Amino acid sequence: MYVAVKGGERAIENAHRRLAEKRRGNPAVPEIRTDQIEQQFGLAVDRAMTEGALYDRRLAALALKQAQGDQIEAIFLIRAFRTTLPRFGCSQPINTGKMHVYRRVSAAFKDLPGGQVLGPTYDYTHRLIDFTLEESDGTPPPEQISPTADSAPLPSMPRIAEILEQDGMIMPEEPADEGCPVGDLTREPMQLPVDRDVRLQNLVRGDEGFLLSMGYSMQRGFGLDAHPFLGEIRYGEVVVEFSPPELDFSIEIGVIALTECVMVTRFGGSAQSPPQFIQGYGLTFGHCERKAMAMSMVDRGLRARELGETIRHPAQDEEFVLCHSDNVEASGFVQHLKLPHHVDFQSERVLLKKLQADYQALRCQPGSVEN
Repeated sequence: MYVAVKGGERAIENAHRRLAEKRRGNPAVPEIRTDQIEQQFGLAVDRAMTEGALYDRRLAALALKQAQGDQIEAIFLIRAFRTTLPRFGCSQPINTGKMHVYRRVSAAFKDLPGGQVLGPTYDYTHRLIDFTLEESDGTPPPEQISPTADSAPLPSMPRIAEILEQDGMIMPEEPADEGCPVGDLTREPMQLPVDRDVRLQNLVRGDEGFLLSMGYSMQRGFGLDAHPFLGEIRYGEVVVEFSPPELDFSIEIGVIALTECVMVTRFGGSAQSPPQFIQGYGLTFGHCERKAMAMSMVDRGLRARELGETIRHPAQDEEFVLCHSDNVEASGFVQHLKLPHHVDFQSERVLLKKLQADYQALRCQPGSVEN
């Protein structure tokens, strides 16, 4: 039970006004526009879209502006808005094998069909602050602009998992039963244990930092008995198709950017399966390589139950990972501690005083340790 605070409504209105002033900052500095955030803070926008579960770059940029760059707050805003949108149906499964690739690398193969495509990446930068960006708009001179920029995607390339499957080196993914409905975490609450479709939905909305920590723990020996290999990570655009009820064929409704990651690890085999590679899978909106890699590693760890492996570590525990990965839920549960808990705390004080009195009385009894 919370105690009403007199004058609280006026205080909250003042807090909102102060927040607006804090968000705007110094009025002498030009206000940042949402199109600037969308174009120049693209990675932040991509993460907000991914964990907000809504592909809308303009909306994600607006949410980041409203949240002063706070990713979790922006993700919360996007999810809240998402619940107000009507749903017309489900799109057809996207084919990432036909992705128009901007970036595609493999750490498992040196030479692979289509080649290594470095594309836009921070992987080879020196991590030194570039002070020239403060003095200019950061636009490279024309002679430094690559002809294979984002405006010119490369043709579709075969996926590494398909190549390994042809050689019988990787456990094939079981095709989904067309008559079996796919789980929808946005409409039905999660009931453990879950199938892989719901598990992947949970992971793609999960907090990047949490999944990164889980993946790191597995690399340090808390979940994987074999070294993981990056089979492939690719970033590019795919076509989204939709089949309206009034038509008997699919139509293209748009193009979205995705990051896909396949992580492979050695599997020693079981009574039902021979020794082979097992893949973990990650997929995100936009360009979110770190998130996709962490997701694929955690997905591999959570396949322990279906593979008959012994569950010994947190990253293999489905309940632990799936119930604690959502940053919106975790943030709300932590931040609710800022709400009034006066009555609860007073009851704790009364209880603690009684326990202290009983403790002192016990110490003063004849035959106690002190005596």
